[in-house]
Amino acid sequence: MATTSRTDPDVRLVQRRTVVLLGSAQLFSAIGTGATVSIGSLLAVDLSGSEAWAGSVATMMTLAAAMAALPLASLAERRGRRISLATGLAAALAGAVLIVVSVVSGVFAILVIGAAGVGVGTAANLQARFAAVDLADAEHRGRSLSAVVWAITIGAVAGPNLIQPGAVVGQSLGLPPIAGPFVISGAGLVLACGLLLAGLRPDPLLLARQLAGPPAGPPAGAQPAGPPTDSVAGGPPAGAAPTGGSLARGLRAVRHAPAAILALAAVVGAHAVMVGVMSMTPLHLQEIVAGPGSVHGSHTAGSDVLVIIGFTISLHIAGMFALSPVMGWLTDKLGRIQTIAFGFAILTAAVLVAGFGQTSTAAVAVGLVLLGVGWSASTIAGSTLLAESVAQQDRVAVQGVSDMLMGAAGAAGGAVSGLVLSWVGYLGLNLAGGLLGAGVLAAAVVVLLAARSREGRSVPD
Repeated sequence: MATTSRTDPDVRLVQRRTVVLLGSAQLFSAIGTGATVSIGSLLAVDLSGSEAWAGSVATMMTLAAAMAALPLASLAERRGRRISLATGLAAALAGAVLIVVSVVSGVFAILVIGAAGVGVGTAANLQARFAAVDLADAEHRGRSLSAVVWAITIGAVAGPNLIQPGAVVGQSLGLPPIAGPFVISGAGLVLACGLLLAGLRPDPLLLARQLAGPPAGPPAGAQPAGPPTDSVAGGPPAGAAPTGGSLARGLRAVRHAPAAILALAAVVGAHAVMVGVMSMTPLHLQEIVAGPGSVHGSHTAGSDVLVIIGFTISLHIAGMFALSPVMGWLTDKLGRIQTIAFGFAILTAAVLVAGFGQTSTAAVAVGLVLLGVGWSASTIAGSTLLAESVAQQDRVAVQGVSDMLMGAAGAAGGAVSGLVLSWVGYLGLNLAGGLLGAGVLAAAVVVLLAARSREGRSVPD
């Protein structure tokens, strides 16, 4: 039988179709999850009757995404990307339905459960970026991954703007107006699930295993990865799923691949810094515009505060996703590690600008934009490096570990940042975030350089 590879025309055609389909599904599913992020805090206050529960929806979504990362990765190993991603989005669809039920019934607990379902969909959206590189050749992995990440931009921007059209939809269906956006979300999730189930054929992960062939070559992590060579080797027999626990195997594979340690540190560290600073910025903006002690929604706070906060966060989201194709291009042309370093340099500039410019709304906005851009560069380059630094049979497990730790870092960053803000202020929060990111990256670089010196071989640039 003739052998095939990732450079064959038929495989390249499948890869292009896969990226387009994943991007389209991301667009619809991001609309579905974006409404929960933007409106969830309002619903939490309304249904619980206390502002103390305002962050419960976002917290539950983050925790659910972290907890679902490994189960979805295990499902992908057994059944392929198509089933895994569609299952995650189906859970998000069920979550959107439960949120509508919570609005109609007025039961806060149902809202929290629904938010957890939407969080599982967030985990699926994260793992879609890895599905985009299952069949990609080394020279285009960054661009393929970034194209899927970029598709989230439209949904992330559309989500906060669904309140008005959603109210019309809700009223036309005899529902409370605030439930309408989640009806639109459900429709988007149905379309995304349908696209994946009908269109993601052949499954990119299962096809990649077939192309990898029977086990051959060095053990997990032993082969170099990155441009210009394709590092796919050591895969299981065609169609065979790896055995063993995803968490243990993923951590073991990372430990034996120094480049994967650096990639994982970059992704997790950048996310912790971004979430920690971003989550407290609305509170800081409220204080510098309306004055210390102002309360959200009060006459003192005023509508100007909400406009400034909304505009700043929108710019931050644009920084995170709008330049994703540029970051993917840099990852392929400049190099994975160089782009990670570039991303952390921008993150450092971001915390310095926002921290030392803390009394200026313009400076804080610029800092938040830079924070998003730095996150984008570090996450895209780190995810690309991670996907190619371990053997084929360990990649999905490692990717699941990455998303789990990424979600956990975001949850921890959001929880701790409030305490840090109360102790050392907004400048101190930014400096602490910068030190955390620099420390994590420096430790990973030390491990990488030590491994290079010990093994006497090169690593991906």
